Order: sequence, then C-alpha cells, then structure tokens
Amino acid sequence: MDVALPLIGGLLLLALGGELFVRGAVQIAERLGVSPLLIGLTLVGFGTSTPELVTSVQASLAGSPGIAVGNIVGSNIANTLVILGLSALLVPITVGRGALLRDGTIVLGVALALAAVAVFGTLDRAVGSAFLLGLVAYIVYAWRQERRAGSGDHTAAFEKAQAYEETHPRRQPSPKPGGARAWAMASGLAATGLVLVVIGGGLLVESAVALARGMGVSEAVIGLTIVAVGTSLPELVTSLVAAYRRHADVALGNVLGSNIYNILGIGGMTALIAPTTIPAEIVRLDVWVMVAASALLLLVGRSGWRVGRREGAALLAGYVLYVWWIWP
Repeated sequence: MDVALPLIGGLLLLALGGELFVRGAVQIAERLGVSPLLIGLTLVGFGTSTPELVTSVQASLAGSPGIAVGNIVGSNIANTLVILGLSALLVPITVGRGALLRDGTIVLGVALALAAVAVFGTLDRAVGSAFLLGLVAYIVYAWRQERRAGSGDHTAAFEKAQAYEETHPRRQPSPKPGGARAWAMASGLAATGLVLVVIGGGLLVESAVALARGMGVSEAVIGLTIVAVGTSLPELVTSLVAAYRRHADVALGNVLGSNIYNILGIGGMTALIAPTTIPAEIVRLDVWVMVAASALLLLVGRSGWRVGRREGAALLAGYVLYVWWIWP
C-alpha cells in the first residue's frame, strides 16, 4: 500500500498534467497563428508523449536506466501487442496498404535502430541528436504528405493527432489572437500541466524503484511492464475510442505514430538530456521482442490487409506470454 498510492498518484498526475500541457500549448499555438496541421504533427503528436518523456528523463537522471530505457522499449511492445490487440478485439481493423507499408516499415526501421544502439549499450548525446533529427525529418515528410491536394493516404503522425482529437475535441481556433486573459489562461494551463507532469514523473520513478526493491525484481522488469503500460494508458484510451467509433484506421495510426515518437522523440530527448546505459537484460531480450513485435505487426497487417479479432487475441496472448517470461 505504501508503494501503490504514490505509484497510482504519479500515473494520475502524469495523465492530468500531460492533458493540461497539450491543451495549453495548443491554445498558445492557435493564437500565434500556427496551422492546425503543424499543431497536430508537433504539439499534439509529441505533447501526448510528455508523460513517457518526463518519466524516462527523470529515471535516467536518478540513475535508474532500467526504468528509463524499459519505459521506452516496454511502451512500444505494449502499444503493438496490447493496444492494437484490444482495438482489434473491439472492432476488426481494415489496414490501408500504403499506410502500413510506409509507416509500418518506419516503425520497424526505428526499432532496429534502437536495437543496434543497444548492442553498444549506451544512449549518448550523439545517438540522441541522431534520433531527434530523424524525428524532425519524419515530421517534415508527414507535413509534406498531408499538404498534398486530395491526399487521403494519411501518415501515422497525422492519425496520432487525429486519435487525440477523437477523445479531446477542441473548439475551432479563433482568428483573433485574444486578450491578455486568454493568453494568461492558455499559458497557465501549459505551465500547470508541466508542473504536474514533473511531480507525477518523480512520484512514479520513486515508487517504481521502491516496488522493484520490495518485490525483489529488477528495475528493468518494472520499467518494461508496470511503468510502460501505465504511461501508455492515454494511448490505450484514444485507440479504443477511435476503434469504438469505427475509425479503426485511426487506432492503427495512433499505435504506429506512438511507436515512432517513442523511440525517436523520447529516446532522443532522454539521451540528449540525461545520457544513460542500456541494461544488459534489456539488450539480451527485450529490444529484440520490440523488433519482433514491429515485424509481426507488418506480417499481420499484410495478411488480408486486416487485423481481425483472432489476430487481436493472438497479439494479447503474445504480451501475456512475454510478461510471464520476463517476470521472475
């Protein structure tokens, strides 16, 4: 109970803080005249990953690489096997051929890139810079793709922002910049959200370390499972809502987009701010499970260009088997 309360409290603060931060930042960008497309690809796309980012950075700064790296790797595994599996169980997902081959291949590519880095055992600033440059290149590519006249083949970055809109509908931005009160409210939302995320991340990291010690398991196992799934809960909600509303393509795009942002964005920022080693146990197994899950997504999606309930159940079963295997 002593560990459970701060653990749950940290997750709640992360979710609430991330929501407030994104809302405030979006309102500021709207009043500055930033285009909705660019807001979606940047502030919404990356802002919704703020809880994972803060958790990994704080864990790295606290000397807990198992939680820092485990959160990134475990989130991608959970996104693919749990979130996509549950979404497909709710509503079978029709897969767009172009979107899967393009974004699915990118997901597999960045997973292989992280696995290659893991072999050398260090997330340093050079790696962080390379990952962030890769994310910028991807966002520029997505922006150009979405600006094509009549393009109906949306990128995963766009679908990730669209999934957020499914559960967080916003009013249309005002053409006027608004008065001082509107600016103050938007800035206050963003600042409050950032503070809550930092506090929640600290609580989550401290309680996760205490939980690992109390249960006699490694910090990496806690980071790969409890922390990773906990910080991925907002993504789970957005994908399930999109699937329930029969926007299954958005649910799939949300998973693909989140996996890209997790590795290139969260991994890049963590390496740049707080370089860390990659625990040997994660190098031996978990990064390769992440790569295998990414490849499995491509294979399942290409099979009839549909992820049905049977495939969804198989993905969930795979996650259960994975957790059973790594938990001592």
